[in-house]
Amino acid sequence: MTLRIERSKGRIRLSGEFRVGQLDQVKTEIDRCKSPVVLDLEELDLIDLEGVRFLNACEAKGISILHCSPYIREWMLQERGRQKEHPEP
Repeated sequence: MTLRIERSKGRIRLSGEFRVGQLDQVKTEIDRCKSPVVLDLEELDLIDLEGVRFLNACEAKGISILHCSPYIREWMLQERGRQKEHPEP
């Protein structure tokens, strides 16, 4: 399965699998939206580490994330903790 991106006003719905290869597509969609941007992850089934890091960066920039599955939310929290312990240069 691949990633499907649907944009409606300030909401971007991601469905399927979100992997590093789709980061540029999602960034482009975010750039096309007027603020405030909301990412809706209700139908997102699978994500990789780079996707989790991207979602954390989005939240840090003020982008809201809705309907995030518990496993993705937990992974995001764990990754934030790791980045605080070992910040990248």
